[in-house]
Parts: sequence; structure tokens; C-alpha cells
Amino acid sequence: MLAFVIRRVLQSVVVLFVMSLIVFSMINLVGDPVDMLVNPESLPDEIERVRRDFGLDQPVYVQYWRFLTGALSGDLGNSFVFGRPALALIIERFPATLELATSALIIAVIIGLPLGIYAGLNPSAWGTRLIMGGSILGISIPTFWLGLMMIIVFSVLLGWLPVSGRGETGYFLGIESSIFTLDGLRHLIMPATNLALFKIAIVIRLTRAGTEEVMRLDFIKFARARGLSQRRIVRFHLLPNILIPIITVLAIEFGTLIAFATVTESIFAWPGLGKLVIDAIINLDRPIVVAYLLFVVTLFLILNLVVDIIYAVLDPRVRLGGGEQ
Repeated sequence: MLAFVIRRVLQSVVVLFVMSLIVFSMINLVGDPVDMLVNPESLPDEIERVRRDFGLDQPVYVQYWRFLTGALSGDLGNSFVFGRPALALIIERFPATLELATSALIIAVIIGLPLGIYAGLNPSAWGTRLIMGGSILGISIPTFWLGLMMIIVFSVLLGWLPVSGRGETGYFLGIESSIFTLDGLRHLIMPATNLALFKIAIVIRLTRAGTEEVMRLDFIKFARARGLSQRRIVRFHLLPNILIPIITVLAIEFGTLIAFATVTESIFAWPGLGKLVIDAIINLDRPIVVAYLLFVVTLFLILNLVVDIIYAVLDPRVRLGGGEQ
């Protein structure tokens, strides 16, 4: 196990280096940040001074070397717009996105898992057809359209929920979150549900497929022959065998929830990473964009490593190192 972890960490370092090179090179091909930072009527001397102050007058390879040496010490550069360290801004906005993604994942599991099990245990029932039809809608409906419809219905027409923002936050055990206040929960419901819809559909389909496969196996037939109740079979025999692939997929999907919550955060003005990076792209704030992309890559690398370790813990048959443990 230790050798596997060390090997994966070394691989991750190489991936990060390659990704930093690609991202930094590509972002320098898109526009000129100076055009967004100075008045269009500024004199050439003023434009050149701004370019020099931000180090944009240097060749790309010099800029990359300065970025790389700074990154090794945790410095990913300063935002052109905010004038603050890019990594600090990412860390500052990350809790809001983490809260939104976690809430969406919990909603997806709470709704998707039982519906998927029901559909797998009752493949011919009319309820199963309804559930699977709903899962197709969940995959097909565009997130931005659903978000706008939710705002129109629940905020504008019914007036039940606030339109945008994170709302009031509270503290519990030193953790700040919207879920600790009633106002925060009201602000969280719509964006979390909007973000969760696609994941609910994925959980339903994964759970149904796993349930149908496991219920045909001999040990389930033996458990029934022993007279065990359906609830006991599901709890102690079915769930442990279908959770491994579901956990694997959900761990990666959790990364996508964090990385690609930009549409939901923009629609509901949620003050997270997505809104930050959208604003950075509009303003050509290169340090923010590069820091965000590297942060997301690091997040996926960590999630993949954690999934592999959990896989081995849940299923002793898995051999991470290729040999006996």
C-alpha cells in the first residue's frame, strides 16, 4: 500500500508539471490582460508601464519559469484585478463551492440510492418506468434552463425561496456554513438541487444496474433460501456489493461538482469558485484562471488516490500493488 501511494504521488507531480505547462502556455495565447487593466485612451508609455509592472513584457518561457519557481513555494501569482494572491482567493471561495457540491451530492445519494434499489428490485413495475423516465429527464435537461425555471417558479411566482446569494452563514465547531442558519438553508436549496439533478440520474442508473446484477447471484438465492427478509438481504448482502462502484463514480463526480459548478453558481450568484473563475475569464485575469485549473487538477488527483485506497479497504480482493498485501 505504501509503495502504491508513493508511486501515485510521484505520478501526480509529473501530471501537475505537464498540466501547468499546458495551461500556462494556452492561457497566454488568449487576449492581452493589459487591454482590460488600462483605459483605452491611455498613452503608450502608461500601457507599457502596466505591462512591465505585471511582468507581461517578458517572454512566455521567462514568465513560466517565474511562475513555476513561485508555485514550488505556494505562490501562484497575484490577481491582476484584485491585487491579491490567486491561491488565497481560491482558498477563500472554496468553502462556498465545497458546501454547494457536498449538499448536491448528499441530495443525489439520498434520493438516487433508494430509487435505484427499488427500480432494480422491481424491474417491471410502473414505478420503475416512472423512475427511469425521470432519470432520462435529469440527464437531458440543461442545468442553466432548469436553474432559470426554478427561479421563475419558486422565487418570482411563488416567492418561497430567495433568488440568489449564499444568505446568512453560521458557525458550528469552528466551521462556517449556510446550513447552520434558516436563511442560509433557504438560499442553498435551489442551487444545490439544480446541481444535484444530473447526479441523481447517475446514481439511480448505477444503483439499478448494480442491484439487478447482484440479485441474480447465487449468494442472494442462498440468503432467500435461508428465509432472510427482503430488508435484511438488501441491507447486509446487496448494499455492500453495489456500493464499491457507486463510491468510485461518486468520488469522481464530486470532483466534477466542484470543478464544473460554474453555471449553477453564475445563475444563482453563489459566491464560490465558479463565479470567481467566470469573472477571471471575462477580465483575462490569468493568475486566477491558472491557479483554478491547477487547483482542480490537484483535487482530481487526490480524489483518485482516495478512491483507490477506499476500494482496497472495502474489497480485500483488490490488490493495489499488483501482488499480495
